[in-house]
Amino acid sequence: MKYIVPAELSRPVQGHLRELDVTVMRLRNVSLSEDATSWEKFHVSISKEELYHEDDPMIDELLQDMTSLEFYNISQKEGGTQLKLVIEFAPGGMAMLKPMRFPREQETLPNHFYFTDYERHNAEIAAFHLDRIMGFRRAPPVVGRLVNMTTELYALATGELLRTFFISPAQNLCFHGKCSYYCDTGHAICGHPDQMEASLAAFLPDKEFVPRKTWRHPWRRSYHKRKKAQWEEDDQYCDQVRQLPPYNEGRRLVDLIDLAIFDFLAGNMDRHHYETLSLFGNQTFPIHLDQGRAFGRPNHDEMSILAPLYQCCLVRRTTLATLLRFHHGPFRLSSLMRKSLARDPLDPILAAGHFDAMDRRVAITLRVIRHCLSRHEADQVIVGFADWKDKNSKMGNL
Repeated sequence: MKYIVPAELSRPVQGHLRELDVTVMRLRNVSLSEDATSWEKFHVSISKEELYHEDDPMIDELLQDMTSLEFYNISQKEGGTQLKLVIEFAPGGMAMLKPMRFPREQETLPNHFYFTDYERHNAEIAAFHLDRIMGFRRAPPVVGRLVNMTTELYALATGELLRTFFISPAQNLCFHGKCSYYCDTGHAICGHPDQMEASLAAFLPDKEFVPRKTWRHPWRRSYHKRKKAQWEEDDQYCDQVRQLPPYNEGRRLVDLIDLAIFDFLAGNMDRHHYETLSLFGNQTFPIHLDQGRAFGRPNHDEMSILAPLYQCCLVRRTTLATLLRFHHGPFRLSSLMRKSLARDPLDPILAAGHFDAMDRRVAITLRVIRHCLSRHEADQVIVGFADWKDKNSKMGNL
């Protein structure tokens, strides 16, 4: 990161950091030169509470850069079940590219398990906007881009990746890379004839600069076609989780319930691990990464995604307030998502049914919380209830 230097050697860029935040910039004692890239601004302003500030124009700058800057180098991401490309831009920033496979209207195939479902580029885009609208700001910025496969991919590809490019019988440029699933000629990514939609997700800081820790999700599914996970058969499973660190104290458990609500609204069943930023210790948020299998079944509400919520009967006050605001108006979640997604270069991002599904799932989530409140005192269910009960809320309308 060539533009990041020790604070005493450079004048900080003013205006995009709040003084009281515990940020990467402060903990690493770094500053930015005036020609810092949007990626570097993003990286150093990550805080203990969120990946970016609500009112920070830097995020829109970063999104614009990912849609317009020239690709400098491409490579296939190692590991993973499906094709992803690592994109390096000329100024030095990096992004993860997920290509378009199917039209917006194509849903998850009915005979596919959640772990063999195709990843969707538009799901990554929509999930970033949903995370932002929910007020979490825990998902890295993602934007859509129309990619010229000839000049931006084929011209830069090398080695094994290059050897997977071919011209289809329809005279379209295609490639398939190498991965565990769907990386063969029969499942190739093809352009029209060489134009391809893709999502680009901004890279987080290098792990040497800002280390991350990977955690096994306690509500991880079995990822087996015949077996179930323990939590799927034990309604008291949360009692065990509450005894284990880091879920026995602090914010982590309610953070995972936020994540469950986020995944339920998006219809994402694929959540096996999560990461946190080690720089901030255990008292920080889980990063909302890898939502490519979301937004696949608008007519199905997978209630098991909400297991952390209905088994623990716990919800953060601010998350509940957000859900109530979506439910009672004046603006529904669907309306806010339509407005936000309209700014993406690939709009429309979602088929119409997904907007109705999000509103329906808001109501379902509130019903689950209402059921919890019928069985437990409000201060046992709502984290931060004491700070809320004296304010004008719509608790009576739950």
